[in-house]
Parts: sequence; structure tokens; C-alpha cells
Amino acid sequence: MTAFRVIDGHNDLPWERRDSHGSGVEGIDSEQGSLHTDVPKLRAGGVVGQFWSVFVPCSDPDPVRTTLQQIDVALRIVERYPETFRIARTAADVRAAVDDGRIASLLGAEGGHSIGDDLAVLRTFARLGVRYMTLTHNDDTPWADSATGSHPHGGLTDRGREVVAEMERIGMLVDLSHTAPTTMRDTLDVATRPVVFSHSSTTAVNDHPRNVPDDVLERLPGNGGVLMITFVPAFVSRAYAEWEAAGSAGEAPLVTVAEVADHVEHAREVAGVAHVGIGGDYDGTPVLPPDLRDVSRYPVLAAELARRGWQDHELAALAGGNVLRVLEATDDAFERTLVR
Repeated sequence: MTAFRVIDGHNDLPWERRDSHGSGVEGIDSEQGSLHTDVPKLRAGGVVGQFWSVFVPCSDPDPVRTTLQQIDVALRIVERYPETFRIARTAADVRAAVDDGRIASLLGAEGGHSIGDDLAVLRTFARLGVRYMTLTHNDDTPWADSATGSHPHGGLTDRGREVVAEMERIGMLVDLSHTAPTTMRDTLDVATRPVVFSHSSTTAVNDHPRNVPDDVLERLPGNGGVLMITFVPAFVSRAYAEWEAAGSAGEAPLVTVAEVADHVEHAREVAGVAHVGIGGDYDGTPVLPPDLRDVSRYPVLAAELARRGWQDHELAALAGGNVLRVLEATDDAFERTLVR
């Protein structure tokens, strides 16, 4: 098996640094035992590219301001450790960073609430280098239903379609993680560019609201998009989700790398190997499968898939090749948006 060079779709280190370190960025270059992510772990895990989430909670009273602060945290991480990280906004930037031995650092906004229902804010985030926006987080927006919301719209509203169209015009990837299946389907009905699911798994393996049903997976080849499988235990394991829903009494069920691999393989079976990636959600969930406990552990997943017969070219597509292709498909529009 060749090196498993990972471009991960979703990591919440900027919020974790805000929450537990007062938005400070010092010390990330050494082992941070309390965090899933630091430089030694990233290097050990073969991470060559990372979408850093600039998440803010749906309850934030000033989400635009807080998202700007989170963009600042992510950029300061890169500025503080230039020997390790390099800002990347296009596929060419990613390749240049990797060739130079840096970890390509991209930004993703987690939730349409972050723009305050203002397309000028959306465009400004793109000019600052935000490469994707998740249409919803845990709550509905005024124009799209969340997987875990009350579903008032029946999917995507006309305003939601306007948001999607503007995202595509400026080259910002539409991220459908956290959205209701109706929102996924409505978006795919109007999408003209590839979409991503930055951190979700499959409904067929575990029927959790945050996962993606087969009828949506079946549409990814026609769209060109990518489902980036996540490691969150409740999304991976039915037993863990039931234990959590019952109040987390007693010992938690063990969630294994084999169960994560089951989601990867199901997505490959339904959508094809060209439409699967990885979005671990490290530092965005308090618990992870022990096999995948931090960002050093991606090779464990690669080894499990290789044991199941995955070939090197398939592993390379999963690890980062597929999402790099999606970036390339939208780079032309995004480059016209950037402030240089």
C-alpha cells in the first residue's frame, strides 16, 4: 500500500482553540493531549490538506462577526506555523503546498446562518478564501431545512435556490452535510456544479438523521460530487446512536474502524469510488472510535480498506483525489472572486 495522503473535509480545531484556549494558537506544533489535532499528529496521519471549519453555533447572536473571528483564528494558525501550513484556495494551491511539504489549509463555513441571510456577506467570505458553506447546521435557516430541525420549508425555498446559485456563481462549494434529505434533493435538482458532503455517513448502514440516503448517493455521479465519510460514533454505529438516544446509561458500545469502513464501502457501492472522501470531524465531537482517536490514525482506516481489497488508486481517490477534482471543477469561478 502506498502512502495515504489525506485531504480531510472537516476539522473544528479553530472552534476548539476558541473554546479551550481563548482563540490562542500557540503550542499547536507540539503534542496537545487534550485535542485531536496538532502538528505531530497531522504529520503522522499523512494529512496533506485540511478544510478548517470556521463554525459558529446557530444560537450565536452575531454570527457574521463570530464567523469572521473564526476565519481569523484559522488564518493565524497558518501564519504562526508557516513551515507547516500554507493557505490554499484552489486545487493548484493545494498541489503547490503539498509539493513544498506544507499542509494545504482551506476554509469551510459550517451553516448558512453564518451569512446572516445576506449574499454580500457570502461573497465577502468567499473573497477571504472560504471554499465551502454548509447550507444548514443543526437548526433550519430561513431558506433551508436542517437534518435535525423542524423542517418548515419542505427542503430548499426560492431564497435557498438563490443562495445556491450565488455560491455556484462565485465558485463556493455547496456543502450538504447537516441538511435534510429534502434539502439535499432540492439542491441537486438545481446544482450545476459538484456538491460536497463535508462530514456525513450513509443512512443505509446507520439510519441517523445526519447521514445520506441511497437515492441521494445515486445522484452524485451525475453531479460529480463527493460524500466525505465522517467518524462521529453516533453517525457510524446504530448501537452507539441508540445508546446515546437512551441517555448514555452504562458503558458505551465500542465503535470500530471496521464500522467506518462499512460506510466507505457502501458509498463506493452506490455512488462509485470517484464520489467518496473523508471528513473526520476531529475536534468537533467529544468522542471518536478508539481506532480513529485523533488525526494520526487515518492510516488505520487505509489499512482496513486495503485488507478488504482496495487498490492503491482507489485509496488515493478516497484520501484526497476526489475532493481535489471537485475543487478544480469550481476553481475558475472562485479565482475571479478572490481578493488578491
